[in-house]
Amino acid sequence: MGAQIVLIGAILTVVTAFSTQLLSLAVQPGWMTVLALILAAVAIAWTTVIIWSYMLVRPAASGVPGRALSAALTVALCALVLAPTAYAARLAYVSRDLVQHLFAGNYGPVLAEDPWSGAQRVNFLLIGADSAPNRPGVRTDSMTVASVDTATGATTLLGLPRNLEEVPLPPGPARDRFPYGFTGDGTISSPGLLNEVFQYAENHPEVVPGVPDGQRGPTLLKETVSGVLGIPVRYYAMVDMAGFAAMIDAVGGVRITVTEPIVYGKYREGLLPAGTRVLSGEEALWYGRSRTDSDDYVRMGRQKCLINAVARQADPVTLLNSFEQLASATKRAISTDVPADLLPALVELAEKVRGSRIKSLNFVPPLINTAAPDWRFIRRKTAEALSPAQRKPPPAAASAATPAAPTVDPVTLDKTCG
Repeated sequence: MGAQIVLIGAILTVVTAFSTQLLSLAVQPGWMTVLALILAAVAIAWTTVIIWSYMLVRPAASGVPGRALSAALTVALCALVLAPTAYAARLAYVSRDLVQHLFAGNYGPVLAEDPWSGAQRVNFLLIGADSAPNRPGVRTDSMTVASVDTATGATTLLGLPRNLEEVPLPPGPARDRFPYGFTGDGTISSPGLLNEVFQYAENHPEVVPGVPDGQRGPTLLKETVSGVLGIPVRYYAMVDMAGFAAMIDAVGGVRITVTEPIVYGKYREGLLPAGTRVLSGEEALWYGRSRTDSDDYVRMGRQKCLINAVARQADPVTLLNSFEQLASATKRAISTDVPADLLPALVELAEKVRGSRIKSLNFVPPLINTAAPDWRFIRRKTAEALSPAQRKPPPAAASAATPAAPTVDPVTLDKTCG
């Protein structure tokens, strides 16, 4: 009993005080295997104690009813011990399977003492991919770079519209084919927009030589976005739009403030009324993708709101409670090149992001002309938004009589978030 009390106390302490570290262990297959073995040993030990105790204290001559009752109590106690340990072992197995499935083949030089290689910021390309029966291939209709301060978690979302034209491709075979900017196949179905770069690379191996199927698209798109923004994009994560709804449902929905009613559905069969509410997966999907009575740029703003809301509401307890459903949806919906060895550090960074301010800068009209973008202007605005000076707090006022001059945030904050 003393050992059990100590074990329960340790578990409660870890779950409540070290939830982030617990999630870090949950993304390491080796630790998950060890945990499953420990849980199995604990379950076997307690079951043995219960059965042994029953053998020692059972009444010598209690009759059939007495023996049946004591045996039933023993079985119930064994089940009480085995059920939670079996469930925990199941979660350990699911976590191990998810990591091995999602990050299989992803390797990179990750140092435990400095996982970000001394970088002050790390940039992730977040892609929302869509496809349709009448439109073969994948179109990356949502492209956002999340630039994260590795020390504080302060994050700036840089949104690029899907309809950027004549985008400069990186030096090499891709630039040689399109020296004056990407123009696609020159057909009606492929006019040469930014959201076609991914699938073009997959269809034309010669523009990304030496890169296997399934990786050419993200490789070329990362390099292209890096050149457009003037910052190194290190990793990508792509979510399929259909799977995104399942992920939202797995965590119980997402709370969003809808500033104006939004018509959704292919045939305008739904309406999201204005107000703060918890959206289901399907509603969240249409909140982020609906263009009825709006346009691409309004939709981009809502997508940033959605990313912000998910990041703030995805606390460790919620993730653990819905881990199995979330893992199942994630396996179907997400692809990434984040190395498996980076996951513990990424979990800790995600917790910093959840507790920090998330800002957004969308490169949309009237800030830019998508048909003839000023690439130097885009890179300059990106540098200003990520400038270390913008991360410093404003100087304190010299005195109450002479207040400090108001500071101006250079990053355009989304007004659609409410």
